[in-house]
Amino acid sequence: MSSTTRMNSGMSAETNPLRQVSLDQLRLRTSEKWHVYPDDVLPMFVAEMDVLPAEPVARAITDAIARGDTGYPAGTAYAEALAEFAVKRWDWDGVRVERTAMMPDVMRGIVEVLDVISSPADAVVVNCPVYAPFYHFVEHTGRRVVEAPLSDGRRIDLGSLEEAFERAVRHGTRPVYLLCSPHNPTGTVHTADELAAVAALAARHGVRVVSDEIHAPLVMPGSVFVPYLSVPGAENGMALMSASKAWNLAGLKAAVALAGPAAAADLARVPAWVQEGPSHLGVIAHTAALRDGGPWLDDLLGGLDANRRLLADLLAEQLPGIRYQPGEGTYLAWLDCRDLGLGDDPAAVFLEHGKTALNSGPSFGTGGEGHARMNLATSPELITEAVRRMAAAVAAATSG
Repeated sequence: MSSTTRMNSGMSAETNPLRQVSLDQLRLRTSEKWHVYPDDVLPMFVAEMDVLPAEPVARAITDAIARGDTGYPAGTAYAEALAEFAVKRWDWDGVRVERTAMMPDVMRGIVEVLDVISSPADAVVVNCPVYAPFYHFVEHTGRRVVEAPLSDGRRIDLGSLEEAFERAVRHGTRPVYLLCSPHNPTGTVHTADELAAVAALAARHGVRVVSDEIHAPLVMPGSVFVPYLSVPGAENGMALMSASKAWNLAGLKAAVALAGPAAAADLARVPAWVQEGPSHLGVIAHTAALRDGGPWLDDLLGGLDANRRLLADLLAEQLPGIRYQPGEGTYLAWLDCRDLGLGDDPAAVFLEHGKTALNSGPSFGTGGEGHARMNLATSPELITEAVRRMAAAVAAATSG
């Protein structure tokens, strides 16, 4: 282990969820992260964490299996747990169970919400570079995506956003702004003032706001997550939340859609059969995570914060040509590799010459060229090895 790893690895393996699973154990997994590439490739791409389940989550699932509780989801336990979590974590008492609906997952929930507040003839505004499935899912519904690039500081650019709203209004009568909060891939955590300005701008142009808040629990020390529905002017907005990212429950699908008071009637029009789509075990797991998984989440956030600092140190030592601004939220690192001269898709170079799989920057839309996204939700040792391989890849790709 390098001196940088020793200094920045943070908490012990006993408390840090990111240091409890060996590489050999990870290789036994059959999920996307550990299945797509051959064993000589180090996967640092898709948003899966290299952790074991939080104990309350594992217990809730095994107890459900033991009693044969594997039927269809029902009830409001998930929404109630989310309401309790929001008060404890964000000091926000705005989750009203009667204004929520269970969804199969966040992206499916976004599609269902789009269907009740807009038509395929309408446009959807996104802040690029942004989570690639925003493009895929929206375009699959027949809607047009209108891009509003982030500022050079990776924050919402209100001038760019207003211009995009104006284009969207010309395209259809019920435009939507799909907000990513916290933002993926940059890790930007939007402030209350920024979100209030967004709400005012949206109201002025007749744009409905739908906020993807799946990464909301994953905000680093020193930053504060602000729910979009908590800001003035957001009364006709909607949000999608889930425990899936923060507790690594992507394979146990479930999510909650939340409506502001002026959007409750819209949410009520989502078909009942959609709300039967989540995994019942997923609902049980997510509910347990929100209610009893707080201490595990705190340990995870500590480990992620140490990993962010470790990556910054390693890049400064071995790949100073990569510009890395640690995000305030998520467990994703957005790497600006343009100074390395590796072309529009540096992830392809890291894979070919370094056997390290990162997400391709161009897949995140305009502004992604020359960038790559790295998943930091792993051990310090694997981050160290990934940077070593990436540095070797750059040397190999540029030596001739």
